[in-house]
Amino acid sequence: MSRKKLALVSGGASGLGADICRHLSANGIDIVVLDIIEKPPQLPEQFHYYKCDLTKPEQISTAIDSVINKLGKIDIVVNNAGIIHSEPFINIFAKNKRHSLPNWQRVMDINLTAAFTLTSHVVEHMVMKRTKGVIINISSISAKGNTGQVAYSAAKAGLEAMSNVWAKELGPLGIRSVSIAPGFIEVDSTKCAMGEEKLEQIKAQTPVSKLGHLSHISNAVLFAIENDFVTGTTIEVDGGLVI
Repeated sequence: MSRKKLALVSGGASGLGADICRHLSANGIDIVVLDIIEKPPQLPEQFHYYKCDLTKPEQISTAIDSVINKLGKIDIVVNNAGIIHSEPFINIFAKNKRHSLPNWQRVMDINLTAAFTLTSHVVEHMVMKRTKGVIINISSISAKGNTGQVAYSAAKAGLEAMSNVWAKELGPLGIRSVSIAPGFIEVDSTKCAMGEEKLEQIKAQTPVSKLGHLSHISNAVLFAIENDFVTGTTIEVDGGLVI
């Protein structure tokens, strides 16, 4: 009997990441979660869990080596870990009018550099073991540039560009790379970041007249994994908002 595929999901302890894990598991894929918090009790016992600060390269290295030693190889990487940050480039009403440089660096570290570091460690093992696999990068419609989110937009645009380079470089080695750009998803974090009034405006601007659900994104992740002729592209799951 052939071995089940193994997916490593960063930021898989809660929210979208946890939904992706459950959906992939329900479709016969083994799950490894990397997250900065202790394993939540609601996550299934069969998930392999590693507490890991993805802004610390040495913790990533230790975690990936442990996964390989225990489970043999990784077939799928889902770079889901990230933070949303809203801050204008210049705020004339604030004492410090310029965008905070520490905030810029924090957003880049978590949303972009962590994906670079994690993927480089995993792909090294993939290449040495001749594993054919796929890298899934969770981007955002903000990658096209969203007012008030200069750092977040830049990080997600960088993630998509990096993903395309991986597709070109790693394709001949049997490794694909795909970005998925969610629109506005009906979860608590979106409501906190945007507010109800703004979300109602977004619904009105969206051709399908609604927000997305976590399942819309998880289904897109599974599609990108299963369709081996898809690489070097961004799948926009946004209800047509960016048409």
